[in-house]
Amino acid sequence: MPYIAFLLGLAIAAPLAYFIAPHDPIAQSLANRLGAPAFLGGKSAYLLGTDGLGRDILSRLLVGAQASLAVGFIGVLIGGSVGSLIGIFGGYRSGRIDDALMAIADVQLSFPFILLAIAIVAVLGPSLPNLIVVVGLSGWVTYARVARSVTLRVKSEDYVLAVRSIGGKDRRILFRHILPNYVPTLIVLATLDMPRLILLESTLSFLGLGIQPPTPSWGGMVADGRAYLDTAWWIGVSPGFAILLTTLSINRVGDWLRAALDPALRQAA
Repeated sequence: MPYIAFLLGLAIAAPLAYFIAPHDPIAQSLANRLGAPAFLGGKSAYLLGTDGLGRDILSRLLVGAQASLAVGFIGVLIGGSVGSLIGIFGGYRSGRIDDALMAIADVQLSFPFILLAIAIVAVLGPSLPNLIVVVGLSGWVTYARVARSVTLRVKSEDYVLAVRSIGGKDRRILFRHILPNYVPTLIVLATLDMPRLILLESTLSFLGLGIQPPTPSWGGMVADGRAYLDTAWWIGVSPGFAILLTTLSINRVGDWLRAALDPALRQAA
C-alpha cells in the first residue's frame, strides 16, 4: 500500500532529518537564492531548489516534518486521552456530571476553534509546547462524544448487566468490557484526527503564530513562498504538496483501518 509506505518513510526520515538532510536547513546563501529545482535545470546539489534566502528546500522539508508529525501525534495523544476519559467517565456515571461535561463540549463546538487557538497562542506566545497543547485540546470534544456513546451502549448490554448483578466491580466493567469495545473506534478516530491537527498547525504557522523562524515548518514555508509564486513557485508549492500528501495518506490509512476494525464493514465487503 503506497500510503503506508510513504508514512513509514516519513516517520523514519523525520527523526533523522538533521542527519540525512543534504544541507543545513537554516544556512543562508544569497548567491544561491531562488535556485530552481534540479528537474527544472537547477543545480543538482539542490534537488528541490532554494528559497529567497538561498536555503535548501528539501532540507527544510525534512526538518519541518518533525514539527508537523510531533504536533499531530502528541496532539492526538492529548486530545484522545482527555476526551476519552471525560466521555467514559460521564457516560458511565451519567446524571448531572455527564450533563455538565456535555454542556462544556457544546460550548466549545459553538465557537470557531481556530479563532480561540489564535487568541490563546497570541496570549501565551508562539512556541512548540504551547502550540501542541492548544492543538491537542482542540479535538477532545469528538473523542468525548464518541467515548460517551460507546459507554452508554455497552453498559446497557445484557452481559454487562449480568456482570453487575453478580457483584462485578466498576473497574472490571470498564477495563474488561467498555474499553475493549472503544479502543478500535479510538484508533480510527486518532488516524482521522491527525490530518486535522497537522493542517491546524500549518495554518497557525502560516499566520506567524506557530513554529517561529528560523526553525522550518511547512506552514511557515508556504507563507514564505507567497511572494514568489510568479517567479519561484516551488518555494510555496513544495511544502504545500508535502502537507497534501501527508494528510491524504493518513486519511487513506484511517479509512483502511476503519474497514478492517468495523465488523459491519467487513461483513458488507
